[in-house]
Amino acid sequence: MSAEAARASEFLSQLAVPARLAAFAELARRGQEGATLAELAYTLDVPIQEAGELLARLVGAGLATGTGNGVYRTNAAILRDAATALDRAQPIARYLADYPQLRGNFAHGRLSTLPPTMSERYLQVGELFARFLALDGLYSEAEINTRLSAVTDDVAGVRRMLVETGWLERDRAGTTYGPARPVTAPS
Repeated sequence: MSAEAARASEFLSQLAVPARLAAFAELARRGQEGATLAELAYTLDVPIQEAGELLARLVGAGLATGTGNGVYRTNAAILRDAATALDRAQPIARYLADYPQLRGNFAHGRLSTLPPTMSERYLQVGELFARFLALDGLYSEAEINTRLSAVTDDVAGVRRMLVETGWLERDRAGTTYGPARPVTAPS
């Protein structure tokens, strides 16, 4: 696991506790104004000691900051930064950088929608996936599916799209696949 993934995992595990998530949400709702320990305890309807423990965990994880005057604020940018770092670590990210027009078809490194079949972007998604797969021989359908599952839930649809766009060739039995043409980086 990458450092970015480990950090994001830590944030999520801290926020998986409902009381901590409620404290984080309340601090986020208050914005730059923040909240004192007493205000947070009152709003969440918890004892001050419990509110202090919640804040200590959030501060310790870097999700909140405390000031010398007793006011706590969220550090929401840290979640944005962690999500961005995770997106950059996705296997398709380095290829997607060459296809900025396709970013809308992906969410957090996974294909979320295919463009219409008759569009130029449909052909570009085919090229993008052909580059991602980097096939250099013949592969079984299961091997193609495993590779595609890293970036899409619709492996059959993407596999079909690769055949339709001429980037992937399959044998007559439909069990073996290979590259239909050479893949080059976009210009």
